[in-house]
Amino acid sequence: MEAKSRRNAVKLAESDAGIVGRGQPRNGQCGHLRIENAGKIYRSRGAAVTAIDGCSLQVPPGGLYVVVGPSGCGKTTLLNAIAGFDTLTAGEIFLDEELIAAPGRALRPGPDRIVVFQQGALFPWKTVLDNVTCGLVAQGRVPRREAEARAVSLMGRVGLQGIERQYPGEISSGMRRRVEIIRALITAPKVLLLDEPFRALDALTKSVMHEYLLELYDMERKTVFFITHDLEEAIFLGDQVVVMSTRPGRVKKVITIDLPRPRNHRMLATERFLALKREAIEAVHEEALKAFEAGERELA
Repeated sequence: MEAKSRRNAVKLAESDAGIVGRGQPRNGQCGHLRIENAGKIYRSRGAAVTAIDGCSLQVPPGGLYVVVGPSGCGKTTLLNAIAGFDTLTAGEIFLDEELIAAPGRALRPGPDRIVVFQQGALFPWKTVLDNVTCGLVAQGRVPRREAEARAVSLMGRVGLQGIERQYPGEISSGMRRRVEIIRALITAPKVLLLDEPFRALDALTKSVMHEYLLELYDMERKTVFFITHDLEEAIFLGDQVVVMSTRPGRVKKVITIDLPRPRNHRMLATERFLALKREAIEAVHEEALKAFEAGERELA
């Protein structure tokens, strides 16, 4: 019954938000991410460490791409370069054909690329409503009252009604994750960058969060760049699963996830899901063995 109610909310939200149709990106087709031969070399104790090298990938507007790979393969390094938090030493990254990262280019994070971090980043002294609206209000794009109305509407669609005046410490970890994702989406970024946002959650809460994220994705159809160690999570959420090699990180394989949308937990037991999982495990396991044999440590 709860899932049915959420699906009905999605249908109402599509017309309310001006979405072209279920499964379609918003008007304008924003969010085309193009990574061309990206490379990053760090200095560690006087030695050069190549985190990523010759890394190329294209994410179409409205695509949900999930990046997996062994610890230290450069997943977070790549995400930070897209976000504007870290520089490249080789290659280029474009967003809607605008250069956003290249060697020697100044760091320029922007509201067109919003990150949801693994450890969480809500302000504990602000209410849930103030947390959700703070970015929109600070940017001066809409009056506070309109920002609050948008926030309440969006929160209601993912089961967060009635907690607007509570503080982050008074709500569950799963609720906090939803609040952070809504805070990111309400500013209408071109790309949503998710850095293992559900890693610290228990299995049951994580499963629920997957379905909520997909509901939000079906509503907003933003470009999503998601990194994780969890292969089941990657396959359940993604349009494509990008398998990275061990350091230096390169794109080893891109697995097309041809599971229909909307998705629900019942897909986890289907033959097609299990076949995709076996394919991903084989690709990642090979790289994990290489990393183990080389004595890799989690640096990215």
